[in-house]
Amino acid sequence: MKPVTVYTTFDSADAQLVHSRLEAAGFDAEVVHEAAALTGPSTVTTQGILIQVPEDQAEDARNLINAPSEDKGQ
Repeated sequence: MKPVTVYTTFDSADAQLVHSRLEAAGFDAEVVHEAAALTGPSTVTTQGILIQVPEDQAEDARNLINAPSEDKGQ
């Protein structure tokens, strides 16, 4: 199935946090372009670090990413 980008960031720690949340929820998430972003500026990194999931998981993954965190405000 075709991978779809559900999240973009320029922060490696942020990418890993989102990736971990998705994997913990059972999504087949992948981090793309992270190594290139860590080595310095390039045409690849102008896109940022991408979090991708299979096309059939994209809507649910976006919903999870955009859902308010239960830990916030406590």
